[in-house]
Amino acid sequence: MRLGKQNHTSVTEFVLLGFSVDPKKQTLLFALGLLVYLLTLAGNLAIITLVCIDQCLQTPMYFLLGNLSFIEICYSSTTAPKMLWDLLMGNKTITFIGCALQLYFFGTLGCTECVLLIAMAYDRYAAICHPLRYALLMSQRICWGLLACSWTIGNLDSIMNTALVFSLDFCHSNEIDHFFCDIPPLLKLSCSDTSVSQLVTFNISGGIMIVAFSLILLSYSLIVSSVLKIHTAQGRLKAFSTCASHLTVVSIFYGTIMYTYLRPSSSHSMEQDRLVAVLYAILTPMLNPLIYSLRNKEVQRAVWRALSKNKGA
Repeated sequence: MRLGKQNHTSVTEFVLLGFSVDPKKQTLLFALGLLVYLLTLAGNLAIITLVCIDQCLQTPMYFLLGNLSFIEICYSSTTAPKMLWDLLMGNKTITFIGCALQLYFFGTLGCTECVLLIAMAYDRYAAICHPLRYALLMSQRICWGLLACSWTIGNLDSIMNTALVFSLDFCHSNEIDHFFCDIPPLLKLSCSDTSVSQLVTFNISGGIMIVAFSLILLSYSLIVSSVLKIHTAQGRLKAFSTCASHLTVVSIFYGTIMYTYLRPSSSHSMEQDRLVAVLYAILTPMLNPLIYSLRNKEVQRAVWRALSKNKGA
């Protein structure tokens, strides 16, 4: 729907074109999407519950992991329910304000996760490289400070991006070639000069991603150097196993978002962007608890303790 005078029109709602117009394909996509979303909710809620109820998981590492799971639930919920509703009902419209809110929350949670992953890498660095000073380096105060810093940076970055994108004019079309309101398809849709928005996204948001990824790689290079000094093969294996799960999540998450947001707008293909977005917006939040729980013996033991208590009750 558009309102306007003469040649100028302003969009009051958008249409999310999504993946497919074939009803049979939409039914299949809905079933797959619903399964992934339910697994995301169940897995991440299980991690949060275990961290809250199990005394053995009351450590900085699991404090950060529990908060990551909370972010993943919110992050997935900014896009998945609307996507599922569109696939099921075929009503693909979203209001201008709804689109702005979706972009804001998606950007906030995504950027917050970027920074929180640095904190988790720092936690592993402190635990492996400085075990005697670990309690001091990862005190409760520092943990809460790292969490507050993550949310602050995420909010500021998203407010700036959302304000710039939605100060643009959208006058030619209101059809977004995507399954949610994201920066690249919205910039492509705008009839205004998008150079400032692209510059901010590339320099500031991209800078956050690059710095975050670089700090994580630095942490792991120091961890690897320290692990190689461990004399026993069992000790090296345990240290590498602890870090492998975190590095797996980091590689998938950063690889896909950097591919999307650090490319020039002229090289964007909406079809490719949609497929890549499925990885970082839909699949990664589901993989996070699976990777951590399947590879982490402490989490596995916590699950058995929780099940044993329930059986005993």
